[in-house]
Amino acid sequence: MTSTSDQCSTRRPAATPLWLCLCAAALLGASGCASMKTPAKVDVAVSSAAVDTAVEAGADQFAPLEMHAAREKMALAQQALAARKYQLADELASAAQADAKLAQGKANSAKAQAATDALQENIRVLREELNRNSQ
Repeated sequence: MTSTSDQCSTRRPAATPLWLCLCAAALLGASGCASMKTPAKVDVAVSSAAVDTAVEAGADQFAPLEMHAAREKMALAQQALAARKYQLADELASAAQADAKLAQGKANSAKAQAATDALQENIRVLREELNRNSQ
């Protein structure tokens, strides 16, 4: 027959791993929340810079719908960040960055097309001049 102290000693090791697992889970959960905060802040800042870069590229003129969407998503991302909804802030910031890059691409494309059209017009005028001078 086992004594009461023997029974306690056999139960204690079983309880210790459970206690350790609970503590480890709590620490991992807390560190997960804390680690999400910094990437969300960084993503919001990077996306904000992408919006600014798109504006500098002329996206307000050439891609107003995309710029409007990017700005709305940035505002929502900043609100989510302030409310400590880091996952939502990260998702909204990524979407805003995608919209801003699309707007910037459209602006760059429109400006390149305008430059191409101007060059084509210059070439046409020069050909007319050459044809007049050669006759």
